[in-house]
Amino acid sequence: MTDTPQRTRPLRVLAAMSGGVDSAVAAARAAEAGHDVTGVHLALSANPQSFRTGARGCCTIEDSRDARRAADVIGIPFYVWDLADRFREDVVEDFVAEYEAGRTPNPCLRCNEKIKFAALLDKALALGFDAVCTGHYARVVTLPDGTRELHRASDMAKDQSYVLGVLDSTQLAHAMFPLGDTVTTKEEIRAEAERRGLAVAKKPDSHDICFIADGDTQGFLARRLGKAEGDIVDESGAVVGTHEGAYGFTIGQRKGLRLGTPAPDGKPRYVLDISPVDNTVTVGPAAALDVTALTAIRPRWCGAAPAGPGAYTAQLRAHGGETAVTAELADGELRVAFAEPVRGVAPGQAIVLYDGTRVVGSATIATTERATADVV
Repeated sequence: MTDTPQRTRPLRVLAAMSGGVDSAVAAARAAEAGHDVTGVHLALSANPQSFRTGARGCCTIEDSRDARRAADVIGIPFYVWDLADRFREDVVEDFVAEYEAGRTPNPCLRCNEKIKFAALLDKALALGFDAVCTGHYARVVTLPDGTRELHRASDMAKDQSYVLGVLDSTQLAHAMFPLGDTVTTKEEIRAEAERRGLAVAKKPDSHDICFIADGDTQGFLARRLGKAEGDIVDESGAVVGTHEGAYGFTIGQRKGLRLGTPAPDGKPRYVLDISPVDNTVTVGPAAALDVTALTAIRPRWCGAAPAGPGAYTAQLRAHGGETAVTAELADGELRVAFAEPVRGVAPGQAIVLYDGTRVVGSATIATTERATADVV
């Protein structure tokens, strides 16, 4: 049994409608299943013109109008809720602060945690709704004893469980993902939307960061944090270039380094470390990126916390693959060892643990251990 908190009666469902095709089809399916559905679009900016426009966003005036038209076609009530202040504090300011501290955040994951399944869900429950419905590709499975588990989508190519790994058992009890069992191409979802008369059927997917209007993350951070010139150094500490702000780099970055001194072996160099304390960026060979273990903080469990060490698979980015790990919760921190070294792991990122298709939980990477370096 999947995707609704209970099946014994129609539910009062609040459908979060971004203005895109997935959330529109999800709301339509929930209504078709007999639930009492109300659509809501989240206004996340005091100045929507400053957010992404057209196909690249999910929070613009245009998106709000698309969501309203979809709700009209489905035949459900529709509202716009202003969560701009909460979004600015919990997502935008958090994003800036994390980069300033030399970490690499995931704002979409933070939005799911703090906005869609905290602020929105809290308000929905206070108004008497039973569940919040979104267009995410993931599955909620209800066990015979009534407990609920979060699982990967039936179609791995569209799975979005990684960005939902922050949901706890209480939030899962009120989550509905009508697209999670869909084993179809995105073109078939669009065809379904067209059959339902939804004008968003041909609307391209949103991507990138909605609150950075021009897509220039480094420029956005520079405007917020100001330029701060510093050195780019190699592993020996020798200066090989300069930068205008350490916050503009991420671990594993290769392009855009503008190094004045080539590597002795002539091979590309990558960002190995970002130090906001002395405003330096350390670069080195690809092999120095190999991470064998990590410690993660602020764990959130999609159910009971695991007892003792265990074998899992882990996903380290929204569109990344799985890797085998052993993990253990100790002193409130998650300690993870990789079966094989992995690259591109940065503090601030989320690690999500899986047991088969089941999402066990997530945590924020704090430190890493490398095969050829000390803890970073």
